[in-house]
Amino acid sequence: MHILFTRPLEDCNELILKFSKLGHKVSHMPVIQIEKIEHEKINFIDYKAIIFTSANALKFLDTKLIDKKIICFCVGSATEKKALSLGFQNVITAEGNVRNLEELILQNFNSSHGKMLYLSGEIISNDINKNLVSQGYNVKRVVNYTSKPNRQLDEKFIEKLRLNMPDVVYVYSQNSALSFLKLINSYKLNDFWMNTNLMCISEKSSSVLNKIKWKKIFIFSPGEEEFLLYKI
Repeated sequence: MHILFTRPLEDCNELILKFSKLGHKVSHMPVIQIEKIEHEKINFIDYKAIIFTSANALKFLDTKLIDKKIICFCVGSATEKKALSLGFQNVITAEGNVRNLEELILQNFNSSHGKMLYLSGEIISNDINKNLVSQGYNVKRVVNYTSKPNRQLDEKFIEKLRLNMPDVVYVYSQNSALSFLKLINSYKLNDFWMNTNLMCISEKSSSVLNKIKWKKIFIFSPGEEEFLLYKI
């Protein structure tokens, strides 16, 4: 099976290696690049817990002044691995779904325990901070990274892609979907996806790409990539 990943390499390298070892042909077409955003200085002593809905928020985090025993709520296994690699010891992880993460927080952290810090990207698909605030939590959101669209791809890669279109393509955010659509239009690939299964992280992501004719569209959570192959 031919599988196409659209995340930056460091975010999907493990999956590329895993699927290649399983005998699949894997292509990589990063549609976005992650960049740091300068933000206000954070006094980490003020917070009793940190929320991460992406490993990218950890990528640009200066951890020297953070007590590694602070409670960290992570959206999925990739974010958890990044947190653990940075020395965090008290990590509670959902199954790649922000709604599940919100439930975990409600179950494991009382609003009376203190302030929570939410580190995120500029664009988020679910306002977990607002949802928690509406339930009595004190949550401060700090944006420490943004994603910029890739506007140009290697022409040789595009030629190879036209000759061997993927059976499956994974898209991990609404922002990625928007960038992917622009690249599809730019390189005149609109009519090449009729035999490709689109795997999107959310309905918002899939709605962006509905203009393209796909074989099927699936909604998935990170960690389900391999499982979904058996549903095709």
